[in-house]
This record gives sequence, structure tokens and C-alpha cells, in this order.
Amino acid sequence: MRREELPVLHVNFEDNSLLPLLFGEHDRNLARIEQSFDVRVASRGNVLAITGPQAQADAAKQTFERLYDRLVADKRKGGGNGLAPADVDAAIRFAGSPGDAKARGIATWRRPIEARSPRQAAYIDALGDYELVFGLGPAGTGKTYLAVAVAVSMLKAGKVDRIILSRPAVEAGERLGFLPGDMKEKIDPYLRPLYDALYDMMPGDQVDRRLQAGEIEIAPLAFMRGRTLANSFIILDEAQNATPTQMKMFLTRLGENSRMAVTGDPSQIDLPLGAKSGLNDAMETLRGVNGITVVEFTDADVVRHPLVTRIVRAYNARDPRLIAPRAEEAKP
Repeated sequence: MRREELPVLHVNFEDNSLLPLLFGEHDRNLARIEQSFDVRVASRGNVLAITGPQAQADAAKQTFERLYDRLVADKRKGGGNGLAPADVDAAIRFAGSPGDAKARGIATWRRPIEARSPRQAAYIDALGDYELVFGLGPAGTGKTYLAVAVAVSMLKAGKVDRIILSRPAVEAGERLGFLPGDMKEKIDPYLRPLYDALYDMMPGDQVDRRLQAGEIEIAPLAFMRGRTLANSFIILDEAQNATPTQMKMFLTRLGENSRMAVTGDPSQIDLPLGAKSGLNDAMETLRGVNGITVVEFTDADVVRHPLVTRIVRAYNARDPRLIAPRAEEAKP
């Protein structure tokens, strides 16, 4: 079908003053949406005309409407700083999703954290609904960040008393014994991403105070042995680097009124050659166990720099074995 024969959708916006923010500087948001859906967009006054195949034009229309609604809400709150590229990319992802997918938000002390893809929204729901959630997928998909956000939200709401964050202290080419400092100084670099997430969601003095009081604990996986963790939100990050024995030990720490999130990328295993990943072993062992769910992210969910998405896709295209193995979702 020739371009002149394609259907045209019209979108009306009540507040003209928001349109420069909607379109972005030099119409960069408009161009991004045109490119994403292969449509043509023309504006006249407060009306947009979207030309393209029906499904793609509908998706572009949904994207503009979602972004406009966000700007209206920001204006009511006294804001008006416009849209970041990440906001536009998130709206584009949601436009192609089922109608019930929503950009759910998580309340933290510093700011609300929002899902930026339909799968992230499903992950947030799972973290609230299940006692044990596995989040699998490539770097940049928000697996750990969103789990920390939900943990902070539950601590803020008084639903848990503690947050416990853990990682295996497995080196990617460097030996712990060769690093300078005492044990804490050797281990802290492995745990730094968890600290960064906390400081992004809570005032720094509050993080420090809660760390001192034991309400927030960040520790290597080996330090979890022998404990029962009640009234807690417990997160194991980089779980692909846990051994099967360590994984079993960690999962059996779950105590009364606690929730657990296990995140990892099965394509990024740093264990010695030939050693089995505890994450893969858990996926094989726990299929069908009630109360457990698995959320699998793909390169379409990468929310870092767009180049990260292209890097992940390039590696997956070169070696399909790097793609995370599918894991069945266990029903409650």
C-alpha cells in the first residue's frame, strides 16, 4: 500500500502549552516515535495526524497519549521539566503491550520508581504477590534495581522489618586475596551496586543509620549460612555465580513473613570452568513448586543506554547459547 493510501489517525490535545514538551527539543520525541513505529506524524495546532499501517498508527497514538497524560499529571503537581529520552522509550515499549499492562510505580523515600516495560510491570506485581521470585535476564533490565525498590517500599510501609541484600563474592578475573585491605574492604566492591541502589531510593543519612541498626544488611552469600530470616525482604543478586549448594542454603533461609528475590543472568557465569551454576540448578529443581514464580527479561527490556540493547543482541546473535534458558513459571 502506498503512503498516500494509508489510514490517518487524528489525536487532539486540550493543552497547547504542553505540546513543545511532548514533541521535545527540535521535535526529537516526535522523530523517535515516528522511527519506532514507521509512521509519519504531522502537527497543526493542537491536532496530530498520524499516517501509517493501522496497528502501527494505533501504537504511535497510544504512545503520544501516554506521554501527554504524564505531562498533564506533572503540570498538576507543579512540575513541567519535559520528558527524558527514557520516558519516551518506556511509552514506546508499553504501546505494543496488552491493554492491561500499566507503568506501575513503587513508592520510595526519594522518588517513585516506575516500570519502563510491560515485563518490568509484571515483575513488580510478582514481587508483591509471591514469596519467592526469580528474575532472569541480561544486564540493564532492572532485575535487581526493581527488587531493591520493592524492598524499600515494603520497609517504608512497615510490611517488613529488614532488608537483606546479598551477592556471591565471585571474581571475574581477579582474586580476592590479591586485593588490598581487610575483608570488608575486599568484599565491598562486589556489593557496591546494592549500596548504589539504596542511596538512589533513600536519603544517605537514613541508609547509614539503618545499616548501623541492622535494619538494612548487605553481606556476601557465604555469611547467610545458619540463619533464619524472618520479617525480611531478602535479595540475592548475581545468583548465576552461586553454586548449587550455596543456592540451596540461601533459599532455605526464608523465614516467617519474609519475601525473597533471586536475580541473575545465566549468560554471565563467572564460576570456574565446568562448575554448575546454582541458578540453573534451581530452575531445574524448582519447576512446579507452589509459591514460586519466574520472570524472564529479554534484550527488549534493557533500559540503559540504547547501545546496551544493541550490544546484548549482537552477543546473542553470535552465540545463541548465551540467551538465558527458558524457565517455566510455577503457579501458586
